[in-house]
Amino acid sequence: MKNVPFITVEGPIGVGKTSLAKAISEHFSYHLLKEIVDENPFLGKFYENIEEWSFQTEMFFLCNRYKQLEDIHTKFLSEEKAVVADYNIFKNLIFSKRTLKEQQAQKYMDIYSILTEDMPKPNLVIYLHASLETLLERIQKRGREVEKNISPLYLEQLSADYEQFMADFEKAHPEVPVLRFNGDHIDFVQKPGDLKMMLQALEETLKEGAQQDEFTR
Repeated sequence: MKNVPFITVEGPIGVGKTSLAKAISEHFSYHLLKEIVDENPFLGKFYENIEEWSFQTEMFFLCNRYKQLEDIHTKFLSEEKAVVADYNIFKNLIFSKRTLKEQQAQKYMDIYSILTEDMPKPNLVIYLHASLETLLERIQKRGREVEKNISPLYLEQLSADYEQFMADFEKAHPEVPVLRFNGDHIDFVQKPGDLKMMLQALEETLKEGAQQDEFTR
């Protein structure tokens, strides 16, 4: 792990990314970067008609995430202030490949490549995953109006996309530690012991990274 910690929590919709990122922020006193979701004016329409509204939805997310990461780099990482985020901009690739038509996808990738070329990248990833049943249950519990029309099939496909992406990410970036937690077996929101275990695992990984940085100087 190089330089100041920039941790990103990733996983499919409903798995608990924001809750865990907030807990990490509070425990380690890291700045919390939260994904802009409810502000996306196209998201509700997207879940009703993915084919019709996918490009507008993905472009809104891309532009807002770009601006957020630009601010994070300027105001925190460049000042050696640690950050934990409940998303990383690479998730745009997962969603866009699933939803965009071929012609739209190429235009989108051109813009994505330009915007993210010099953006800060995480040096530690926490990957949360869970079964479709668990994801649907948690989405229902939190009761977001915008998510009421999410298709179980879409969510199942998205989970599979995440699994493949994370496997590819670990092969392509062996220098970036990835902590995996199964949401079917862990409920860090309701069980303090589960959260404690996860924070301990993160702390050990951070210490290992700091030691490696010191060794390579």
